[in-house]
Amino acid sequence: MNKKKVIVLTGAGISQESGISTFRDANGLWENHDIQEVASPLGWKKNPELVLKFYNQRRAQLKEVEPNAAHFALKKLEEKYEVYIVTQNVDDLHERAGSSRIIHLHGELKKARSEKDTGLIYEIDGDINPGDKAGDGAQLRPHIVWFGEEVPLISQAYDLIQDADIVLIIGTSMVVYPAAGLIDFAPKNATIYIIDPNKPGVHSRRNLSFITEKATTGVVAVVDKLMNEA
Repeated sequence: MNKKKVIVLTGAGISQESGISTFRDANGLWENHDIQEVASPLGWKKNPELVLKFYNQRRAQLKEVEPNAAHFALKKLEEKYEVYIVTQNVDDLHERAGSSRIIHLHGELKKARSEKDTGLIYEIDGDINPGDKAGDGAQLRPHIVWFGEEVPLISQAYDLIQDADIVLIIGTSMVVYPAAGLIDFAPKNATIYIIDPNKPGVHSRRNLSFITEKATTGVVAVVDKLMNEA
């Protein structure tokens, strides 16, 4: 018997409960930085040292946090379902929880790439410093999709969700595109759960349930329900 296909879209809310600062904190600041300073091509061109320092700090912070109950619940779901995680987060908490199929729409903190050749990508664990070069001789930059840049893996995510049986949307405001548009590609008969304490503004459609709880409680409850139904 084929397992039902579950597509999970995760946003900052699931990582926030592990202690990771979100991209959209109060007043449009992230760790007291204007987002455009540290998450845009213009910011990189203007002050690459600041951008490198910012992401070095984010990477160091990763070593101080752990996956939470929501991450582990999604891993458990793989026992009875074919699960694909499409995340807007750049941390590695899904990987550390053991999930096996993960698409990082916005890049990964633990990778670097050439600032010229987007295909030259390297696994890293420590800092990226000015003068650190890729194989093509260009400066290494964070492997992060900044505002104004294309999201190269979005088409893969669109393809995956088109035959989903179940969709879980966790900890995302559903305002950042193109990820927010994924729900429109889900089949009309797919069962959709949106788990977030702040109910996102999503167009009404059948088989849609809002779970207005934080990820660590809402995801665990939904996963328990799905495990019992499988």
